[in-house]
Amino acid sequence: MHALIFAAGLGERMRPLTDHTPKPLLPVGGKPLIVWHLEKLAALGVRKVVINSSWLAGEFPRALGEGSRWGLTLAYSYEGPTPLETGGGMLHALELLGTDAFIAVNGDIWTDFDFTQLPAQPAGDAHLVMVDNPEHNLEGDFHLDPKGGVHSQGASKLTFAGIGVYRPGLLEGWRDCIGNAAGADASPPRFKLAPLLRAAMDRNQVSGVHHHGRWTDVGTPARLAELDQQLPQP
Repeated sequence: MHALIFAAGLGERMRPLTDHTPKPLLPVGGKPLIVWHLEKLAALGVRKVVINSSWLAGEFPRALGEGSRWGLTLAYSYEGPTPLETGGGMLHALELLGTDAFIAVNGDIWTDFDFTQLPAQPAGDAHLVMVDNPEHNLEGDFHLDPKGGVHSQGASKLTFAGIGVYRPGLLEGWRDCIGNAAGADASPPRFKLAPLLRAAMDRNQVSGVHHHGRWTDVGTPARLAELDQQLPQP
């Protein structure tokens, strides 16, 4: 199985920390955020990880190299000066990911979620990890039913953790899902993944699991500092 780490964000909310360092390379608990993911993926048996990039893209190969220190092969999917969003970034990286199901993880989160709980093959088009709603997303994103189905609507919603397993087929017909949204006509196209996920949910093609452990969306310098204080230092 291959994996994709989303690392192309501009890090605007993290300035000045991200003036010279992409957010996924910011250290927490003694190592860059992205390294926590690389270690988990390597332990799972993943051997190829694609890292998409835009802002300060050259810093990733300088910091991570070709991946041999983790027993991985790293490939870099450069999106240009303007990030392609999650959907466009995934579409752009498909040629490096191949035709089988793959894991995708946001590069700016930290979690103690056990990646071995992820299915090698999702039952439908996608399998998502959900977490309790943090203070900055109290309304949540999607509803997880008792049987493990994920829906765009429901009595209660959880927050998408930014961890999932996807089949490339999820991206088929992407233009029908996003219509003429801004970025659709760019080359390469720029669009969010959420509309495609909601369309798949309408077809009952998305499953999920509720992670009750620790999870942080490292979206501000304050959250980064708080997480760093909570983690053991080397």
